[in-house]
Amino acid sequence: MSSSIINSKNSTQVGFTLVEIAIVLVIIGLLLGGILKGQEMITQAKIKNIMNDFNGVTVAVTSYQDRYRAIPGDDQNATTRWTTQNPASGNGNGTIAGLYNANDTTGTGGAPAATAESNLFWQHLRIAGFVPGLTTGTGTGTPPPNAAGGIIGVESGVVGTSGLGFTSLIVCFSNLPEKIASAVDGQMDDSNPASGHV
Repeated sequence: MSSSIINSKNSTQVGFTLVEIAIVLVIIGLLLGGILKGQEMITQAKIKNIMNDFNGVTVAVTSYQDRYRAIPGDDQNATTRWTTQNPASGNGNGTIAGLYNANDTTGTGGAPAATAESNLFWQHLRIAGFVPGLTTGTGTGTPPPNAAGGIIGVESGVVGTSGLGFTSLIVCFSNLPEKIASAVDGQMDDSNPASGHV
């Protein structure tokens, strides 16, 4: 046999058939679809958690007002009511002094400043048992985290603060991505960020 015939018999063509390429593309498509659907499910879970947090704070405040006839954080009888935990009392003027993102005195989970009713708000709710968290020691007034990695805070919407036209207690969520904020507004309100109560 000649050498050219031997070389052509031993050489095989290497490559993918169209069927193999199609199978790989289908698998890649399924993986991408699964990843995108998974991300959407995570986003929907965050939206649901944010809405549950909002409703939970509303229920906790209403329950506190029902039981103690005062706004948590503004409760002027808190010190005499809870002598073991000895929280600071609010001034009883019907508003929450301090901004929603006011932290404790040290910024590291310490006891809240007596004037920061926005932190006393969380301390009073925790001591009363309406929200989970520390009731004594450092960190009792630290705002809780939200599902988007920010904090949940409360402040009064009074003239001269960041109340944005609201005139009652405002539940605030920091660090919300636009997609989540829009979805929460759409599900709980009128889908218009310039109006409504969300």
